Amino acid sequence: MTQQTAEGGATERAPHTGTRNAELSDLLAVLADQRGRKLDMVASASNLTAQGGNLVVSGVDPVVSADGVTIVDGAYRPTTVADEGIAAKLGIPAGYLRRMRAELPDLYDLNVSAWLEAAPDRTFMVRAFKGEEGPDRNPGAGVARAFLSPSYKQIDHEDILAATLQGVQDAGHPVRITGCDLTDRRMIVRVESEAVEVRARELLRGYRSPFTGQSGEELPMVSAGFVITNSEVGAGAYTLTPRAVVRVCENGLTMSQDVMRSVHLGGRHEEGVVRWSDATQQKILEVITSKTADAVRQFLNPEYVETKLREIERDAGREIKDPQKTVEVVTKGLGMAEQVRQEIFAHFIKGGQTTAGGVMQAVTSVAQTIPDADAAHDLETQALPALRAAAAHAS
Repeated sequence: MTQQTAEGGATERAPHTGTRNAELSDLLAVLADQRGRKLDMVASASNLTAQGGNLVVSGVDPVVSADGVTIVDGAYRPTTVADEGIAAKLGIPAGYLRRMRAELPDLYDLNVSAWLEAAPDRTFMVRAFKGEEGPDRNPGAGVARAFLSPSYKQIDHEDILAATLQGVQDAGHPVRITGCDLTDRRMIVRVESEAVEVRARELLRGYRSPFTGQSGEELPMVSAGFVITNSEVGAGAYTLTPRAVVRVCENGLTMSQDVMRSVHLGGRHEEGVVRWSDATQQKILEVITSKTADAVRQFLNPEYVETKLREIERDAGREIKDPQKTVEVVTKGLGMAEQVRQEIFAHFIKGGQTTAGGVMQAVTSVAQTIPDADAAHDLETQALPALRAAAAHAS
């Protein structure tokens, strides 16, 4: 894909950064494509400025490796995530920064450069993709994908995935990967074990899939599973979260209260290009593998799944007397947009389950239809809070 300059012209090809509902093999191919272009550096504010809407790095030594010499200095086009980091670190309101980029890019340059100049000794970690070399062997504009604290601990998607899948194997449970998402913010991998199923007749009584019309009475089963998330850009910790899957419609119930989490914080890095030793990285990944195995044994335990479903059923059976008002109250309380509210109400009607559980199912089924992987994931995590809010409103 191509990248656009502030003036609207295309620059060098940017690495492929996204995929939605992909196979594991497709995700791995994208990550492999990105691997050779990743570049992490810690630079002082005096080595950074903004020009043409790009973050410009100067005065950082080239990287010498077996692959040759990599020039670090140059222009890097910030992603939306990187702009959010710039706004947070420099104290510029994020909405104002977005508006300057869109409407007055010269003012964007002036503001970012001025605040960098105001604190020349501050240091920041810039996570980037290198630009491709042109005919003159000079690199084109790269991509600044994150602007972070120099204490940020890099735990990259490929390493996380390898360690997590090894932990799954160590736990001894047969599983399948049902979908992979990759965005500028995070990686999301959904894992399911059809070998661990729980009958959920009460939870699915009166429900039908808004996609196929099949009823919950025909297929009253829920599979155990979990979802893996990781951010390379400071948009969240590495997590492994239990997730039950309603088989009749593939709705996912993410149980965030039991999340296993690993935060990306470490020691402060020195200025220059960041390279971790293999030994340090291996120790981190060994801990993740061990913790994953323990979490998988818990999350895929039929007794655990049964207990969680019974907890959900206590609220799910509350009858909804005024569906439109209830959906409005629930979605507003959870900060959902009006368009999402309308879609949830439509799915609630299609689902035919006039209970708090029906509101929960509507949230998860709408999440399946959203093209934006981050928005879909965030909405799915709101399903159980929506259930509790709907039950409370019905009381």
